[in-house]
This record gives sequence, structure tokens and C-alpha cells, in this order.
Amino acid sequence: MDTVILGRTGITTAKNGFGALPIQRIGKKEAQALLLYAYNNGITFFDTARFYTDSEEKIGLALSGVRDKIYIASKTMAANPKEFWRQLETSLKYLRTDYLDIYQFHNPAFCPKPGDGSGLYEAMLEAKAKGMIRHIGITNHRLHLAIEAAESGLYETIQYPLSYLSTEEELAFVRMCGEKQIGVIAMKALSGGLITNAAAAYAFLAQFPHVLPIWGIQRQSELDEFLSFSIKPPVLDAELQVVIDRDRKELSGDFCRGCGYCLPCPAEIDIPTCARMSLTIRRYPTSLYLNSHWQAEMKKIESCKQCGQCRERCPYGLDTPRLLAENWADYQKHLPSL
Repeated sequence: MDTVILGRTGITTAKNGFGALPIQRIGKKEAQALLLYAYNNGITFFDTARFYTDSEEKIGLALSGVRDKIYIASKTMAANPKEFWRQLETSLKYLRTDYLDIYQFHNPAFCPKPGDGSGLYEAMLEAKAKGMIRHIGITNHRLHLAIEAAESGLYETIQYPLSYLSTEEELAFVRMCGEKQIGVIAMKALSGGLITNAAAAYAFLAQFPHVLPIWGIQRQSELDEFLSFSIKPPVLDAELQVVIDRDRKELSGDFCRGCGYCLPCPAEIDIPTCARMSLTIRRYPTSLYLNSHWQAEMKKIESCKQCGQCRERCPYGLDTPRLLAENWADYQKHLPSL
């Protein structure tokens, strides 16, 4: 089984991590069965967040009995120490544990450091001294902040969107983390669903010994595919390289990664889906998206208030209103004549 050592944390785990954001969308019993199935088949790293509604609660319900055999990473979006402690204590309560293996600042707009006036990093240090957390991490979607975190020497892990669609600058950042013994937790390894060849995604990330992909899992069928890679890891051969090269060509340039930080939208537009509908309908059966439900969702784009909030919130600096308009125009071309 492929394993990864997360930098100087010393955490050694299977190359498959369980991304627990999607289990928000399933019931407690279903989530419990899925999490236990993952653990019983070799997955020992589970990533969640206080922001992921009842995800922590479901992990605690399912895995508290094997707490000493797994690693749990959670996140805080606290803006001040008071909120930091409230969120940490809530996470520990729901996860049914007295410590977190990794506690991460959740996509902050700046890189918390000692003496910056926020008091956040000092709170992390105090929590670590008390044994409530074991390692300090950070997540971000902004490359310059991820680089700043790596260069600061303050973080043992950095969680960042990483896939074979990543830019050369992003891959240089990943290599730098390896040199600095920083563990990289790779989110969006399937680029929010735009990458449809999981074997190619796995094989690409397997090149980096300090990178742990966390796959967003909601169904056992999804999990089984990644578990099969643990038994027989895909090799980045010429056949998979053709897949990667084709996808890079098709998906290069500005495209929505589906992170969701643009939400909520005042016009109730499902921006993460609608802003990349043109790519989606070319990669999935059109019947999934050229139906009455998605026609109604896409038509909401006409109600865009041009408030600019989505543009301001986008960590990738995308002109989201323009992407929405272009995707709506293209979508209409695929609709059957009425």
C-alpha cells in the first residue's frame, strides 16, 4: 500500500485521505457506515472542518472507538482568539476526542503569524502547549499566501488545491514544501469533478512523496475506486499521460474550480456549477445537465445583480460575472429547440 509521511509531523498514513466535506449531504447512519468502511479498508486520515456543518459530528459518531488508530485534521475560520477557542472546543466535542492531530486555519485572507495583532497564531501555540492539538496547519486557495506560509516556517502542513491541472508555479510551490519538510494536503485533486480519470489523478500526485490527496467521498462506489489504487497503484505511463495532456489542453486558462467561496449569491445563482457548465456538459452525459432543473438554475444568471461580490471573493481572481454570462450563452446553444 502506498503511504505518505506528512513532512516533519511524522504522520504516516495511506496515500488516500478521506475528505469529509461531502458527508454533509448524507444521513448519519449512511455516513457512519461509509466512514467505518473507509477505516476497515485502510484509510486512517480524515479531514473535516467546523465550517462543514455536521461533518465533525458524523466522524465522532463513527470513529470515536478507533480514535487512537486514526488521524483527524479539522479547521477553524475564527477571526479572533475568543472565536478560535469556541470553535476548537466545539470541534473536539463533536469529534468525541480531546485532541486534533492537525488544526488548520481555514482559507484565511492573510497568513497568521506571531505578533500580527490578530492573536490567532498565539492561540494555536497555546492549544498545542495544552495538548489540544498536535500540529499546526493552514489551508488556502491563494498561491501567494500558501507560499508565504511555507516560507514563514510556522506551518507543518499546508492544504492547497493540487491536481495535474496545476500551474508550474503551483508545482514549484509543492516542491519547495518538500524541501522544507512541510506536508502538503492536496484538496481538489479531481478539480471539483472536471477531472474524470481518477487513476490519472492518483498517479500524478503519487510523484510527490510528501503529498497526501484527500478525496471528497460521498458514496461507497467512489471510495472503492480509490481503495483499489491502494492495492494496485496506477503508474503514470504513456497512456495516462495522454489523458493528462488532453485535459490540460482542454481545461487550461481561466475556469471555476468550484471552491464555493463566492457564495452566497444575492440572486441565488449556483455559481460553482453554473460558472463552469460549458466544461461540465462536455465531460459528462448531457442528460444530467440539459434538463428542466438545470435550465431553471442557469436562467437565474439573467437575474445577476452585477454586485461584484463573487468577483471580490474569488481566491483565483476570476471575473465570475463574465464567466457566468459566457456559460449561459453557451448553454443555450445546447438546448433543444422549443
